[in-house]
Amino acid sequence: MSKHRLTLFDLDHTLLSGDSDALWCDFLMDKGILERGSFAVRNADMATRYQAGTVGAQEFADFYVGTLAGKTPGDWEPARQEFLATRVVPRIPAAALDLVAQHLDAGDLVLMTTATNRFITELTALYFGIEHLLATEAELIDGVFTGRTQGTLNMRQGKVERLHEWLAARGHWLARLRSTAYSDSINDLPLLEAVDVPVTVDADPRLAAIARARGWREVQLAVRQP
Repeated sequence: MSKHRLTLFDLDHTLLSGDSDALWCDFLMDKGILERGSFAVRNADMATRYQAGTVGAQEFADFYVGTLAGKTPGDWEPARQEFLATRVVPRIPAAALDLVAQHLDAGDLVLMTTATNRFITELTALYFGIEHLLATEAELIDGVFTGRTQGTLNMRQGKVERLHEWLAARGHWLARLRSTAYSDSINDLPLLEAVDVPVTVDADPRLAAIARARGWREVQLAVRQP
């Protein structure tokens, strides 16, 4: 690691042209695991309210973690692998891979931080070559997903709290690091305000307006997709 350099990447609509949770639900509906007639409208509503920054954090997390309920990680593994290959990888822009590689090659401590749960996103982090992941944690009891979350949700201010905890556990402090964060979303305003160098990526309208007013760096990696 280059001394004092920390780089944080949001995932959905930042490194990925799409939303992992919404894509996961679409995938499960296409597989017949979720019933489209009753679920599609709720999925679309949740994604819209998340992008607008109006959905409650616990409501959002419970809705998507609930899709895992009643099965073990092993039960889900074939679907998770297929999801990565068919729904996630095709939506990763080459520019996003290049950007992450630049920071890794520079020796930065690179961390993916996402509101989506760990089980869905950890393979994506590995695909990028990112070793460290902060994500919402899905509860397991006796090896079975309960459909509930556990711990602090990795969303909005929770991303900052989880980051401080993660760094402290490794003997690091955010104030002593040269920190950069990339995100598209108004939901990540607390995280962007907490770092030295906030960078918006294909930002949503509310975040873009703030970035321009504050003179933050803005980059484009891909055209926003649903």
